[in-house]
Amino acid sequence: MSDLTKLKVAEARDALRAGDVTSAELTEACLAAIDGADALGAFVHKTPEIARQQAAAADARIQAGDAPALCGIPMGIKDLFCTKGVPSQAASRILEGFKPEYESTVTSKLFEAGTVMLGKLNMDEFAMGSSNETSCYGNAVNPWRRSDDAAALTPGGSSGGSASAVAADLCLAATGTDTGGSIRQPAAFTGITGIKPTYGRCSRWGIVAFASSLDQAGPMTKDVRDSAILLNAMCGHDPKDSTSANLPVPDFEAMLTGDIRGKTIGIPREYRIDGISDEIDALWDRGRDMLRDAGARIVDISLPHTKYALPTYYVIAPAEASSNLARYDGVRYGHRAKLASGEGINDMYEKTRAEGFGPEVQRRVMVGTYVLSAGFYDAYYNKARKVRSLIKRDFELAFADGVDAILTPATPSPAFGLGEMQDADPVQMYLNDVFTVTVNLAGLPGISVPAGLGHEGLPLGLQLIGRPWEEGDLLNTAYALERAVGFVDKPAKWW
Repeated sequence: MSDLTKLKVAEARDALRAGDVTSAELTEACLAAIDGADALGAFVHKTPEIARQQAAAADARIQAGDAPALCGIPMGIKDLFCTKGVPSQAASRILEGFKPEYESTVTSKLFEAGTVMLGKLNMDEFAMGSSNETSCYGNAVNPWRRSDDAAALTPGGSSGGSASAVAADLCLAATGTDTGGSIRQPAAFTGITGIKPTYGRCSRWGIVAFASSLDQAGPMTKDVRDSAILLNAMCGHDPKDSTSANLPVPDFEAMLTGDIRGKTIGIPREYRIDGISDEIDALWDRGRDMLRDAGARIVDISLPHTKYALPTYYVIAPAEASSNLARYDGVRYGHRAKLASGEGINDMYEKTRAEGFGPEVQRRVMVGTYVLSAGFYDAYYNKARKVRSLIKRDFELAFADGVDAILTPATPSPAFGLGEMQDADPVQMYLNDVFTVTVNLAGLPGISVPAGLGHEGLPLGLQLIGRPWEEGDLLNTAYALERAVGFVDKPAKWW
């Protein structure tokens, strides 16, 4: 079987069970592809020895007839997930040398299901960024190019390495995390599928925290069916995580019928913002028409507090980040600054954090500390919490009126060039999250589906937002959209 790395998870599962290919063969094909793709900067810690051991164990399980859906599937793991004995740095210098003695709950579930870890994937430092340009490892690069330009493009962030690796067929799937769009935005930029489940559906235990009330793990895959398969393995109650929901996990793949007749799809008028590109606007209209043609009822809805979502997010997320990142002080693990003679513990704290944290992380920690300070807590953080409740209420009212899912763009533009935003106001970069942050603030599930190519030959994505805990229904609506779009384009190999 040729082109093994181009297989989707469902295709590889069927081939493994039929005996047409072994996990060892799949794994070797992926490892060779990874070694030939260093120019993408996607894999930052390669784990070939672990991968070969896991592949051998998976083949033994398959031969014994004990083969869960993901058994033998080679994957990449975002560097935010703690993996036992493997560097887990969250792309930050301050965690240099950190090798956990424990496994995150999500990766534990995946390994129990028989997946094969090819290595750790690049990301923005502590998941703070929208372009994968804040990583201590260097930039991750989008495998796509503009049709008339060879300039390197961002794969999006913070899960840029995951998106790049899946789009370039270096692995069959990858894990990502989403705090304000960090699965959905890079998925849209690279022409793959990414779902953020309902907050609490996947355990956060063992995932390096950015903003604890917003972070959620999810899969990044080549299509909707693969996302459903992975999500089944990743979800479930975890007593180690107090925010983990003790709810049954349905068979998401079994719910993919493609039948959305009678479903109501909302189109929020507030998402037609100034600055959105014409081709994104046209794509949104085409997506609406496709869902209508598939039998859904399309209605206009209002989410009136949407305009406050970005400022609300960029108060709450930095506030939680400043609290979570206070633990990185150079005392117990990770980077520790060297002190000059006569310098004390306070000097060590200051120098360690100045050397260990990059500029974007420093900016957000300072913003977060400011909004939590005694004189400004009520004026900023408390007010942001109240507005967050109003944003959540907007969605609740829409769903109470009978809306089953909400269709929006995933991003305001296609992928932009690496370095293009370097001298821009940071707020310009934050605007990349304008369509995604509301989903995290409300704790809802959201999925990005590739929906076409723009005039420059770059992929464009549409986002569907679902009811809480109804990922199965959301995935089925996304499956109907995916089938209507028929997106099969892949980047031309240049790396």
